[in-house]
Amino acid sequence: MAKVMPQTCYLVLLVLLVGKSVYGADQEIGTYELKRGDFSVRITNFGATVLSVILPDKNGKLDDVVLGFETLDEYKNDSTYFGALVGRVANRIGEAHFSLDGVQYNLSANDHGNTLHGGAKGFSDVIWTVQSHKPDSHLTLTYNSYDGEQGFPGNLSVMVTYLLIGTNKLALKMEAKPLNKATPVNLASHTYWNLGGQNSGSIMSHTIQLLASKITPVNDQLIPTGQIVPVQGTPYDFLQPREIGSEINQLPGGYDINYVLDNTGSAHLKKAAVVKDGKSGRKMELWTNKPGLQFYTSNMLHNVKGKGGFIYKEHAAIALETQGFPDSVNHPNFPSQIVNPGETYEHVMVYRFTAN
Repeated sequence: MAKVMPQTCYLVLLVLLVGKSVYGADQEIGTYELKRGDFSVRITNFGATVLSVILPDKNGKLDDVVLGFETLDEYKNDSTYFGALVGRVANRIGEAHFSLDGVQYNLSANDHGNTLHGGAKGFSDVIWTVQSHKPDSHLTLTYNSYDGEQGFPGNLSVMVTYLLIGTNKLALKMEAKPLNKATPVNLASHTYWNLGGQNSGSIMSHTIQLLASKITPVNDQLIPTGQIVPVQGTPYDFLQPREIGSEINQLPGGYDINYVLDNTGSAHLKKAAVVKDGKSGRKMELWTNKPGLQFYTSNMLHNVKGKGGFIYKEHAAIALETQGFPDSVNHPNFPSQIVNPGETYEHVMVYRFTAN
């Protein structure tokens, strides 16, 4: 009986999600499950959003390990980006503009004069088309972004596949193809993780290892300065595993910074992070082909009502968003995010879960 309890809170959500969308008469919003054994993932095509990830702990007890809401309306009005696929350009663009090929593009300024996660209505707030779904295998979603959407240039064809590998791996493959103009692309998955369970409280005692020896420091608006500096001797150093809360009080609010991952730049996936919750025994490894990783400790969560009525507070979860560097369009020394017609943007993430 305990193994089905974590899914009961989705009955209300499922009823509300299935049916015609208020955003378009021809578009339907639904929930889609991927499941192998005790490992299951639920996703909606609204924002290509991860609704739940249910995993056993070291004793076989199942829990949902991602934060989220009960109803579709809450996802529509969400400012936390719970579980969302964000773009066209994830993270921040300073002063909501950039220049490309001699043209200045003015973007949607939705974060104190800057652009955050694609603008006021980015990819997390649109309905994606279901291209393919096999419950024991994968879900593929597509979206066609139009020229000028949120200020970005060119038509862009976007696809994301959520894929189960074996009985303990979840992979995301994000692709984007510019159709007529060069454009920046930086897609990211904004899932909030708490390996003790979404209703277990703080993640301060989780241990984390980040395989990154440098960060891109930011100003008071979280816009990168353009510098790339080492983490050694600072609270940002997680090259060796340690508790998230061990030095967090030395930072204003907590962690919200882009890490420069080591050993990236090849076609092969590289390990980016390892997270473990000692109480449940759950461990999550994250692998990627991207050069950056945003480490965020839910500093801006303040009494948000989540699944089952649980109240999420500050530091209730972590987000680990593999990505290109924030504001790369305005920093020539950062890896470029510009993708030209005829080229394909590819972003891969693989999560591996164990418990012992």
